Amino acid sequence: MDTTASIIFIIAAFCLGGIVIMQKNNIPPGLRRGLALSSIAFIVFAFFLIVYSLATMGS
Repeated sequence: MDTTASIIFIIAAFCLGGIVIMQKNNIPPGLRRGLALSSIAFIVFAFFLIVYSLATMGS
C-alpha cells in the first residue's frame, strides 16, 4: 500500500470538509447538499484508511 497517496488523500479529505463547513454560507443551496454528502463520504473513507493502516502497521 502506498502510504504517500493515502496521506495526501486523508489531508485532502479533511481540508475539503473544513472548507465546506467554513464556507457553508457562500455555497449555493443546490450545490451544498451534494458537496456535503461527498465530503462526508471522503472523510469516512479517510478514517477507514487510518484504521486500516494502524491495523496493518505491525505486519
